[in-house]
Amino acid sequence: MRTVNPEEHARKRAHILAAAAGEFAAYGVDGTSTAHICRAAGIGSGTLFHYFATKRDIFHALFADDLPRNAEACARATAQQRPEDGIRLLVDHLLTDLADPLVPGLAAAVVFQVNRDEEFARMIMTDTAQVRAALETLTARLAEEGRPLPFPPERVAAWIQGLVDAAYLSAGEPDFDAATHTAELQRIVAWLTRADASDASDA
Repeated sequence: MRTVNPEEHARKRAHILAAAAGEFAAYGVDGTSTAHICRAAGIGSGTLFHYFATKRDIFHALFADDLPRNAEACARATAQQRPEDGIRLLVDHLLTDLADPLVPGLAAAVVFQVNRDEEFARMIMTDTAQVRAALETLTARLAEEGRPLPFPPERVAAWIQGLVDAAYLSAGEPDFDAATHTAELQRIVAWLTRADASDASDA
């Protein structure tokens, strides 16, 4: 009986997903075929279907694999002693992939797929709700500490999440620079959470 090396299996699976991400980013879900993915990954169709039954499964896996990492980041963020540190940690995590050149194409593919694939939409909504809950917990703690937030805690949380989402959707713009965008977004988050003491007098 043939045994499976878990590390080798995981490595090959990750290689297929990396190749597929490039194809989906360049050509979208409909414009990408399993044959294209096989060529990009340098594998045969038999190997591909050993790991994924359909192209849809591959696309789902690209984002499903992020769910445990996002859950861990949310848990670490809410466990921080200072809520502002938790917010900074979570926002940093959420912006980790912003400089990836595949982001514009994958973001467009996500928007398209969400509108026609209920299972994929539920997965994305579950992840979104998980992040929102963590942000709401942290902003509520800020309010409980007497932080003069510019809006109610749940609205501050909604703005932070909306800004992160907008950053990914704007990644394809000609003048986009991930480092500059991240720094500016963090400044806005600092203002929203009054993490910058120099802004506290504006409340």
